[in-house]
Amino acid sequence: MEPLYPIKVQCTCCEVEYQTSRVRPSFKKSINTDSDFCSYFKTVNPDYYVVRVCPNCGFASTESFDDRLQDRKKKLYLDKIGIHWKFRDYGQVRNNAEALECYKLALLTAQVVEEKDRVIAGILHHIVWLYRYDGNVEQEQRFLRYALDAYIRVFETERGSISNARLMYLIGELHRRLGEYHDAVKWFGRVINDRKIEDAAMIRASREQWQNIREDMTGRGEELPEEMQNSGA
Repeated sequence: MEPLYPIKVQCTCCEVEYQTSRVRPSFKKSINTDSDFCSYFKTVNPDYYVVRVCPNCGFASTESFDDRLQDRKKKLYLDKIGIHWKFRDYGQVRNNAEALECYKLALLTAQVVEEKDRVIAGILHHIVWLYRYDGNVEQEQRFLRYALDAYIRVFETERGSISNARLMYLIGELHRRLGEYHDAVKWFGRVINDRKIEDAAMIRASREQWQNIREDMTGRGEELPEEMQNSGA
């Protein structure tokens, strides 16, 4: 059985119907997952096919985008991006480079049509993973910063739209991956110490990363953050 199957999508912007590919559920089991939820797969990577790109106008979206677009936003998109688009079909098999193109198109689209911060944050984080798959550390770090800033905006403006515990953990983890240990510890500590949080998996993950930071900093002879000096978490 082939891992991909075709689906039909109607473009939110130009309303043309087109075909794109999805990965069958039986092929979506990951073989490994990083601490920021980046997954690795034995055969095909389902993340490559999350973004849908209209070959007619280039409008790129995910299922998290609004399913209706105001006329004002359609015009914004067409004036800024659509007018420059040349027909291209991303509906078949994608490699890492093509998946990256699709995500960057989705990022541009989301920014132009004023999508929610959490949608933009998710796209930026996926771009981080694509650069990681490719071994491009410089670009991974660059987009980690963008993703982190976007997640912080989500926390400030959209709390309640996604799991607070997972969001706070992610903010801490991206700080950790950027080497910003003091900020990371503050966010992990919020997950560990907030009695309202009942997400056992995120509490456990925060404790693990808290301990990893302690070991890294101690091993390098660095002064521990105040929170670590006053807590055994």
